[in-house]
This record gives sequence, C-alpha cells and structure tokens, in this order.
Amino acid sequence: MLSDIEIARSRTMENASVIVQKLGLTADDYELYGTYKAKINLKTMYRLIETPAEKRGKLILVTALTPTAAGEGKSTVSIALADGLRKIGKKAVLALREPSLGPCFGIKGGACGGGYAQIVPMEDINLHFTGDIHAVSAANNLIAALIDNHIQQGNALNLDSRSISWRRCLDLNDRALRNILIGMGGSSDGVPREDHFDIAVASEIMAILCLSKSIDELKKRLGNIFIGKTYAKEPVYLKQLGVEGAAAALLKDALRPNLVQTLEHTPAFVHGGPFANIAHGCNSINATLCALALGDYTVTEAGFAADLGAEKFMDIKCRAAGVAPDAAVIVATVRALKMHGGVSKADLGKSDTAALMRGFENLRVHIENMRSFGVPVVVAVNRFSGDMEEELHALIDVCRSLTVYGKDGIPAVLCEGWAKGGEGAAELARAVCSVCDSVQTRFAPLYKDEDSFTEKIEKIAHTIYRAAKVEFSSLALKKIKEYTAAGCSHLPVCIAKTQNSISHDKNLLGAPSGYIFPVRDVLLKNGAGFLTVLAGDIMTMPGLPKTPAACSIDVDNDGHISGLF
Repeated sequence: MLSDIEIARSRTMENASVIVQKLGLTADDYELYGTYKAKINLKTMYRLIETPAEKRGKLILVTALTPTAAGEGKSTVSIALADGLRKIGKKAVLALREPSLGPCFGIKGGACGGGYAQIVPMEDINLHFTGDIHAVSAANNLIAALIDNHIQQGNALNLDSRSISWRRCLDLNDRALRNILIGMGGSSDGVPREDHFDIAVASEIMAILCLSKSIDELKKRLGNIFIGKTYAKEPVYLKQLGVEGAAAALLKDALRPNLVQTLEHTPAFVHGGPFANIAHGCNSINATLCALALGDYTVTEAGFAADLGAEKFMDIKCRAAGVAPDAAVIVATVRALKMHGGVSKADLGKSDTAALMRGFENLRVHIENMRSFGVPVVVAVNRFSGDMEEELHALIDVCRSLTVYGKDGIPAVLCEGWAKGGEGAAELARAVCSVCDSVQTRFAPLYKDEDSFTEKIEKIAHTIYRAAKVEFSSLALKKIKEYTAAGCSHLPVCIAKTQNSISHDKNLLGAPSGYIFPVRDVLLKNGAGFLTVLAGDIMTMPGLPKTPAACSIDVDNDGHISGLF
C-alpha cells in the first residue's frame, strides 16, 4: 500500500496559474510562490471579500465526533467532498487551515488529508509553506522584545513586569519553554521576570491574522492587544507603545490567502492555522470569503469535534465574518464510535454492534450541538479498510432514524474519499447539495453579545458540553470582574479544553453529562476579540511524545522528503 506522500508524488500537479484560472482570476490577481503555490494579491482580496452576501456560494462546514486514537479523517473528508462536488458538476472551492510544525513533528502528523484525498504540494504545505506561521512567530516575538525593551529603557508607561500577559511563541512542541525566567544576566540583559511560551498557532497574533479583513483592521486589532497593567492597576494596550505598525509590516503578506490544489486539481485556499482545543480553530475569514465569492460551494472545516472547532466557528468566526453555514457535515467512523463504546484499539477489528450503538451517543451529542445552532446536518461515515459491512449499515440506519429537536432522520452517507478520491465522495456531495437546496438554515449563535462572560461560558458548558455546573476559580472570577469593568464583556468566549472528550477530562469518553466543568483561568485576547477560558489541565504549549514523528522524517541528497504523513 502506498503511503500518503507516495500517493501525492504519483500524481501530476497543475501549475498554480492554471488553478487560479479555474476560479476566473487573471495574472493580475495573484503572485506565484514557486510553481504550485500562489497568494492572492491584496487589491483582489479586498474586492472578493466585499462580494455581496446574495452573490456568494453555499458554505459547508465539516466537523466531526470526538477524536480517538482510531482516527476520524475530517480533513480527508473535507478534501474528498470538495472533489466530489466537482465530480458531480458543481463549482466547489476548498478552504482549510495551514498545518503547524508542532503536530507534524509530534504525534498527529500533517494536515493535508490522506490517501487519494489530499491537498498538494503536501511537503511544502506541511513544512514552512509560504512562511505565514513564521511571520506570526516573528510579529509575536517582536512585540515581546519591544515590551521588555520598554521596561529596560525607563518604563515610561509604568508597566508592572509582574502583570505582563504577553507571551513569546514558537511553532514547535516544546514543554521546556512553558515556564521560563528571562533577563537573568546582568543589568544590561533586561529586567528579570517569569515568562512563558505558547505554540505559535495558539497565539493571539494567529487569531488576529485569521479574523482581520484588511491591513487597517489588522493594525487596529494589534493596537488593542492587552499586554498587562501599570503599578496603579490600569490596563496597558499595545497601541500605547506605538509599535502595531511594525508588527503589521511583518504580517502584510501573511494576511493574503494562499491558493493550492487537491490531487484532483480542485482549487484550495489554505490559510491560517489556529488550534481548536486552545484557540478558535478556523481558517482565515479572508480565505473563506474569497472562496465564497469564487465558487458555488465552499467546503471548510473547523478543528477537532463539534464541541470545539464547530462551536467556535459558529460563535466567533461567523460573528466576525458575517457569514452563516448552509449545512454542517459531521464525520464519523465505526472505529471511533466503538472506542467511545468501550472497545480497546486492539479489538476494533472484531464485530461489536452493541459497542457501536453505545458509542453512537457521542455522535448524537454532536448532531444535537449543530442543530442547536439551527444548521442542517449530514453525517459522513468515513470508511476505513477493515470496516465491517453490518456495522457500517447499522451506523447509517441509526442516523437516518434519529429524531433531533422534533426533526425525523439525519442524512447519513458512506464516504470512501481516502480510497477513491472525489468519486468516493460523490454520493456525499449529492446529499449535501440536496440539504442545501431543500432545508433553510436558521443559524443563530448560542449566546448574545450582551450576555455576561459567565453567562456565555455557562451556556456553552450546559448546552454543548452537557455539564451540570460550571465551577470558576477565584482567579478566573477576579479577572472576569476586571475585564468586565474595562468594558470587554461584549466579547465572545473561546474555551480551551481537551479535544479527547466532550468534557474537560480526556478520560471521559462517550457522552459524559452531569459533571462539574472547572474554569481555572481566563485570558483577555482583546486584539483577537475574545476571552480565552482555560478549563481543566489544558496546556497552551504542547509537549512531544516518547517517540515523536520527527524520528521518522528524513530528506535525501536530492531533497526528497520521506516520513511525512
């Protein structure tokens, strides 16, 4: 069996200029980054994102059940669906996030799909790509250096170094950098203080990049970044340092969407890469709006499951972008549901319909989550080799018989995109089109802007996570009170929690309910425009596993990379 990278190399890519022409753009609308990658020019981007809502295509959000070690394949299904839509004659465009180097060299691997449903050039996309994430890291760390330099050079703002909330970042998993001490030399080496690192894709700069529609908005958001407090407890924002223009200069090209292709030459915008467990988990607004302006159907995805990326897509991205999904596709696998039903990974090859039905409760929660936003749902049953026919049919049948909020039947379709590409997702594409044509979305966010921070957090915890109660730490309540007094309570919330459970506890599989949801801290991301809520033991800088994926990655003397997946 060919590996993902071998399959990718076996296909012939089209020149990026050909992909751009499929979208009706001209040579004046883009800039080539090599042969197979392009960036949309700034003026063209501005023109496309201003396309009136009535002239935009349909927006399809792909999400999933709670991930397990068995695998779900959400990116693979997203790519296959876009190819499948093209296969049945629809003008489809893909809009995905950029992979982070952290998972690539860690345990999860890349984020370019798999099998015959991939975006390419996969080596480039997974490693450095067009440099957007490096620009995010550089802008973030420039701000950190300027803050420390301001204190060193006299501290005219009277900034209390103990209150500084701005962290440095790196786009790699490195647990040793979670908590550090800086300025530890002599007096010429800076003021000693405790500092921290986040992974770059969970940084506020990444969120700002993904949520800004223009350079002017980018600078405004950068200026609004909360960096700490004075000794008199007054908030200090980046604009008081007057350096938002310098940070924006590093990000001006990163703001422009990247365009690549699938193995079947479907145009694919790949831009922005926030994690969904510790950040907002959606690709850039600009990429999504450009795709909506250029296609009849835009397929996008939100990280991890419907309790994480999809909730944040609805409550954060849709507010900021002024868009609403026409349908949600929830990816499910027999393997993952059996694990949620109590089967060990080693025993997944054995038929166990009873465990599958127990695990189905996890999928039921995610279906209900999407319907709570008023969005029609299609379940994509992603077929893995070794899946048993009776279990696949049992899963499809129970979805089709499900009653959610008084509505009978959830469309459920077998997807074989990994093995067959777009042809294997053609039936799914037809089902999605049918839902978009026959069911009117009644999209509404879960909470209102005027709800308090605690009300917003509680609504998510009760409705999406099925918690009985939210328990706030004294630190979290103190900060919420401060941020409310500063006039920030209108902002949405971005809850950071484990991706391995609907709850805050990674060990609670299936469909946990009735538990206490603990909020240990909150962080004001005023530039991004949301409050980050830390629940359970979630970390904003991941660590590496015992045997990192990096141990299997190599490059030969001709520059050919191996081991990427």
